[in-house]
Amino acid sequence: MEKTEHMLSKRVVVLTGAGISAESGVRTFRDNDGLWENHRIEDVATPEAWRADPELVWQFYQARRKQLLEVEPNPAHFALAELELSLEHFTLITQNVDDLHERAGSSNVIHMHGRLNTLRCEQTNRNEIRMSEDDLQNEFLSCTCCSEPSRLRPDIVWFGETPMEMPTIYAALEKCEVFIVVGSSGHVYPAAGMVNIAKMIGAKTILVNLDEPLNAYDFDEIHYGKAGELLPRLLQTWMKEF
Repeated sequence: MEKTEHMLSKRVVVLTGAGISAESGVRTFRDNDGLWENHRIEDVATPEAWRADPELVWQFYQARRKQLLEVEPNPAHFALAELELSLEHFTLITQNVDDLHERAGSSNVIHMHGRLNTLRCEQTNRNEIRMSEDDLQNEFLSCTCCSEPSRLRPDIVWFGETPMEMPTIYAALEKCEVFIVVGSSGHVYPAAGMVNIAKMIGAKTILVNLDEPLNAYDFDEIHYGKAGELLPRLLQTWMKEF
């Protein structure tokens, strides 16, 4: 898809969370008791866990990577891709590690928590798209960037690690005129604090979420319900306002 000839001038930043992907059937893996697929977070989602039991961590993420082949983008993903085409200045930040935004047509997505469809070399930190059938087995994989291939790790930001591309994210937030959050609980920082930055510079803040998040009071405009049902309609209104 190509951008339209007459683009809208507002500087818009969108942040998406687990809610938008859940509507496509992506499991959050985190249960009400705090466990991830019957595992403690400390056992599968930290650098310490990778050092202590890499086999367990690898198999946990391989299961998540395989699930990408079973899900498709929903109308909310397509609506955001359409919004991008209408705006001269648009930044899409996601907390999600799936590739549904890209598959819906979004062209420049910042994955602050990493991506499932890429794996990262432990020596060089370079990532590679590795989603072939052979790449989704239980055995460890090796990189293609080192003269002596090194082990690959999940290209995911684990607890205790710094989210990706934060300078780029903050630069976009500090210039935005409209900040839209879709499907985020407001629990996880630094993402949950981004609305405060937007408000401080006078941006309009909009929330589209299934339930009331912890930081609901920070938004000027709130829409509760499924993003896949709300965003296509809201898009028509925003196109007139932006």
